[in-house]
Amino acid sequence: MNSGRTVFSQLMDFISPYEFRKCVERYRGEYKVKEFTCWNQFLCMAFAQLTYRESLRDIEACLRSVPIKLYHLGIRGKVARNTLAHANAVRDWRIYAEFAQVLILKARKLYAGEELAVHLDQTVYALDSTTIDLCLSLFPWARFRRRKAAIKMHTLFDIRANVPTLVIITHGKVHDVNILDELLFEAGGIYIVDRAYLDFARLHRIEEASAFFVTRAKKNFRFRRLYSHPVDKASGVLCDQTIVLKGYYSQKDYPEKLRRIRYFDANSGLLLVFLTNNFRLPALVIATLYRYRWQVELFFKWIKQHLRIKAFYGTTQNAVKTQIWIAISIYVLVAIVKKDLKLTRSLYTILQILSVTLFQKTPILQVLSESECEIETDECRNQLMLFN
Repeated sequence: MNSGRTVFSQLMDFISPYEFRKCVERYRGEYKVKEFTCWNQFLCMAFAQLTYRESLRDIEACLRSVPIKLYHLGIRGKVARNTLAHANAVRDWRIYAEFAQVLILKARKLYAGEELAVHLDQTVYALDSTTIDLCLSLFPWARFRRRKAAIKMHTLFDIRANVPTLVIITHGKVHDVNILDELLFEAGGIYIVDRAYLDFARLHRIEEASAFFVTRAKKNFRFRRLYSHPVDKASGVLCDQTIVLKGYYSQKDYPEKLRRIRYFDANSGLLLVFLTNNFRLPALVIATLYRYRWQVELFFKWIKQHLRIKAFYGTTQNAVKTQIWIAISIYVLVAIVKKDLKLTRSLYTILQILSVTLFQKTPILQVLSESECEIETDECRNQLMLFN
């Protein structure tokens, strides 16, 4: 990398300007725009995410202090908070949603060769959602309860690549199971979901798409056993059964056979009951796959703690979605940089180093690989250490 360019400029080299322009033109994002382009908006919001700026005024003050360095990124003139606020409010959020998908596709190709704890050729997805609380007086369009507003971020997460492949942002009242109606299932793919998605009519759509699901059974689950298969109880698998559903409506919703696996997790002391339509994988592999669902929870925790998606720079629905999608873009961009530069540091450490070196004129590989001080690991500590 050119040592005469800032780290921020070098970081943006991992983004294709051509692909970004295609997304802008698709939604006419720069119709009647004279100066502050969509690229300028993206750079300002990317800077805010990378450095965890508190407000639009904070963004304005920081960027106005380095006008010469911004010029080489393509930002002409001074950054004004009113201009940025207006852009976030009126420019179609789908521009940044589609551009995030471009980055996601690139990341998935880079991580395609990653190995899981179990050897599988299929793509494994985890589906879950997280709720982001909002102030009802500022976000009346997101009414959740009588005195509370909220939105939900429903996420389909690629376990192998460790990146989200699909994010659907809805009101807080939308139940998780309804998102299954929005998905196009990949033939041969394995979808891991929790009990909130246990709707047999919707799960049958996964079966019809020649895909597989792994979920947990509810306590009142009614079934009829057809066959029992031999298991090694020392592995924690207590039973492996082929079953059919009982009840008129359940059988109508899912007329096929299902596989029921009872598993005792020695680490947590929990007895878990799994349901799946995959009869080929060993029972222990099914139980191990369900553990991967925790990766989407870790993604929610990571992005909430280290990027700016819990407090928003604008109050309109468009501004909120724009900010979330740019935050996702930054998460995926950091993952791309990690893989492309063959870095061994965690995403958290890379993000922390970038946050304090964005305007240094040092090769980005040197900044991210030769720092002497190893920053704290991904796990957040609730209390600081007073003594070593």
